Amino acid sequence: MDMKQKAYEVIDENQENMLALWEKLVNIESGPGCKEGVDEVGSILADFFASIDGKNRFHKFSDAGNMLISEFGDCSKPFIILTGHMDTVFKGGTVAERPFKIEDGKAYGPGVLDMKGGIVILAYALKALKETGWDNYPVKVILLGDEEVGHAHSTAPAKILEEAKGAFAAFNFETGFVDNGIVVERKGMYQFQIEVFGRGAHVGNDPENGRSAIKEMAHKILDIENLTDWEKGNTFNVGVITGGTVCNATPAYCKIICDMRFKNASYLPAVKKQLQDIVDKVYVKDTTTKLTEILEFNPMLRLDGSMKLFDFIRDVAASEGFGELTPKAVGGASDCGYTTSAGVPSCCAMGVQGGRNHTVEEFAVVETLFSRAKLLIAILSKINNQ
Repeated sequence: MDMKQKAYEVIDENQENMLALWEKLVNIESGPGCKEGVDEVGSILADFFASIDGKNRFHKFSDAGNMLISEFGDCSKPFIILTGHMDTVFKGGTVAERPFKIEDGKAYGPGVLDMKGGIVILAYALKALKETGWDNYPVKVILLGDEEVGHAHSTAPAKILEEAKGAFAAFNFETGFVDNGIVVERKGMYQFQIEVFGRGAHVGNDPENGRSAIKEMAHKILDIENLTDWEKGNTFNVGVITGGTVCNATPAYCKIICDMRFKNASYLPAVKKQLQDIVDKVYVKDTTTKLTEILEFNPMLRLDGSMKLFDFIRDVAASEGFGELTPKAVGGASDCGYTTSAGVPSCCAMGVQGGRNHTVEEFAVVETLFSRAKLLIAILSKINNQ
């Protein structure tokens, strides 16, 4: 029996252990602001990697979950990156409301798909390979603690760029798609906040002295939404709006939070100029407006090397009976935006397959936890630095 088949057997023998780790990770609160929980996930995984001879270190942040690096072999030589994130989008208390469970072949729970299942896949694939003596080339595991908030409170993007130097391929174990799509391109993300300051007044006794921040913002919302350019791939969404106090007072304040997705970062300077023009334009006399940037997330570039890497894993999947993989471009951002910015050929969405991530209906197909681990084993067994 060859090494790959032996590694497959390790996966088969560890199915219950994989499910147990999956459940353990999902049942740790690690949403926005849950630094303690994210760091607990990192500690558990560091212990796991240490048990299979990984050399661990952390990039620590005061206001965000820490970043775990685990190296297998000498990463001063060309290496492969296995990456993902340990945080989720779900607020504290969600685990108590709907903890990990399995029903009818599907797993449920906060972050079960996005992306704690993917972390289990990469961890156990490495374990299986190490237990069968595999040592073809170095591997660096990079697990982020604040991806879902766009690394707004850390320097993780710069750290990823540093850590990626010398890599010849990267695999991200983000949400896997049930259509067997492997992501080779993702849009970038730019989020910003706009505040309008008006003047309050009693709408019965003093309406002429009011300056409605909401009315001013209504004009600006339409202007922002009209910046969407489908041909370029720039889309805008005014997703949050707050303002006013009571219906019988002119609203003195209004705030919106917006999300822009873009294919090409070269578009951003012009877009930012357009946004500033919207901010500067006054519709309601005596109102003022302020623009605040929240975060900026690199797009995952469709590199020629990424397409060659995809072709390779598609052939491996077909030969090993894991189905027909297809290349996919999506709007959701991931940290492959930084591995491709570093020039590293990258494929994303290699994780457990499912759907409805970021919602209460999020689910993952349990069997794919094992089949995707075997796919990774097959890829790492056959790939070389050419």
